[in-house]
Amino acid sequence: MDQCDIIDKHTQSGLDLVEKYVKFVKERTEIEQNYAKQLRNLSKKYSPKRGSKEEQECRFSNHQAFLDILNEMNDYAGQRELIAENMMINICIELTKYLQELKQERKMHLSEAKKAQQYLEGTYKQLDNSKKRFEREWREAEKAAQYAEKTDQDLNATKADVEKAKQQAHMRTHIAEECKNDYASQLQKYNKEQNQFYFTDMPLIFNRLQDMDERRIKKLAQGYILFADTERHVMPIIGKCLEGITRAGTNVNERNDSVVLIEQHKSGFERPGDVEFEDYSQGINRASSDSSLSTPKGPLELLGRNKNKTFRLFNKKSKLPSSSISPFSTPPTPSPANGPPSPKFGRDPLSYCLKEINKTVKPRISSFRTLKRTVSVIGQEGFTHLPPEQRRKRLQQKIDDISKELQKEMDQSEALGKMKDVYEKNPQMGDPASLAPQITQTAQNMERLRGELNKYESWLAEAGGRGDSIRYSTHSLNNNGAHNPNRSDTDSSQAIYTEFDDEFEEEELAAPIGQCTALYSFPGSSEGTISMQEGEVLSVVEEDKGDGWTRVRRNNGDEGYIPTSYATITNMKCAVTRIDKT
Repeated sequence: MDQCDIIDKHTQSGLDLVEKYVKFVKERTEIEQNYAKQLRNLSKKYSPKRGSKEEQECRFSNHQAFLDILNEMNDYAGQRELIAENMMINICIELTKYLQELKQERKMHLSEAKKAQQYLEGTYKQLDNSKKRFEREWREAEKAAQYAEKTDQDLNATKADVEKAKQQAHMRTHIAEECKNDYASQLQKYNKEQNQFYFTDMPLIFNRLQDMDERRIKKLAQGYILFADTERHVMPIIGKCLEGITRAGTNVNERNDSVVLIEQHKSGFERPGDVEFEDYSQGINRASSDSSLSTPKGPLELLGRNKNKTFRLFNKKSKLPSSSISPFSTPPTPSPANGPPSPKFGRDPLSYCLKEINKTVKPRISSFRTLKRTVSVIGQEGFTHLPPEQRRKRLQQKIDDISKELQKEMDQSEALGKMKDVYEKNPQMGDPASLAPQITQTAQNMERLRGELNKYESWLAEAGGRGDSIRYSTHSLNNNGAHNPNRSDTDSSQAIYTEFDDEFEEEELAAPIGQCTALYSFPGSSEGTISMQEGEVLSVVEEDKGDGWTRVRRNNGDEGYIPTSYATITNMKCAVTRIDKT
């Protein structure tokens, strides 16, 4: 029992260590979370914004590699967050819960030890009291016996006094004997309780406290191991992130970046020719004109001759196309060959040329500005402000975008036509007149898109493009997917109907993409539909495109449309896009 206080302090010290380790891990998780947050903010800070110039530069391998590094760092931050989360769950929460259980168990064991000690102390107090009582009564009995003996020897004492003294001595002796017996009983009881306390109760409590402390140490050791294992488990993924960063650096191709830059900004302009020699010595020595290297021309011819030089007029922001109206009504007549130079020409032909242009253009300056604004708007739409190569690329991209929009409108028009036909055959399913505004709007959109498509294709043809854009017919694509601008309207119409028939012939031979089971019976009385009975299993040939109808086929080859809501579709396969044969 003398070591109980030491055990109390030791177990409390162990619990304090567990609590201290939990706080340590919590602070580590906060560091990991802050580190991950800073990494994510860093990646977000340097990531290109959507639609920005930096995002457009990602076509270069070095820019794309940097973007890959940012993505890998973002994944790396996620792994740091995972470390913090696992440490919080597996270490902090688990040890905190276990710590509460240990505190309750320790409190219970110490309470049992205290109770046993208090009980032993109570038994000892009873023993001490009985011992003192026995000692006191025994002394009183001895005094009573001595008094009785003294009274018996006294000659003056009466017989009654002697009897009374003897009775008193006998009573005290009897009481002393009882106290003696009680003391013996209490002593036996205390010895028994003391043996129970020191040999049974306290060793058991100490063993339990020892087991509790050993379990605490083992659990704490597991927490130490988890501290390392938690980070070790994510090391393979962190290694992959680092490998991704290395791969990003390896994938950088400087030669390919140069080619991409050249293709992106290739203008298509021809290289300028050699600068011609301008002979100013003809006015001094006419006799040497026959042997001169070149003959001076008029000011306008000089201007036309220098059009390939870096010196250009009225082209700072937008260039006028070659077919635009010239600011000059009629060109002046050039001076005769080998003739004398004009006196107005003087020594500076370039200044004279600018003066002549200024005189000619000034009266028409207001009309020219109006024309320039008009041509500028048309040029922006036709991308004439771009170099030839870039213009062809932009026109081709615009044609592809318009073609996709046109295909969507055509699909919608076809679906509305089917729905209208079904409504006309089955009025109970809907009013055909309600579809008229949508059909009209779709037709207008198709007409507008076809006009824009023809306009951009003509511009592409003028720019020297290949014209390999997608040409859409009323129902399908052309067989070769290309547009032939030289084909007549009659040939185009004939091709359209031919492609329409070919498409449906190929669709009839298309493989099923799934199966469906009829939930209700359907008569299939209208054109294009097929009848079915409840519970009948059919093959799905064409899934619902949003119009509420699904195309199915029987085993005997009969095909038609059924309401999608009348059947449940199962065993759908991955849809395979059918490409027309070229």
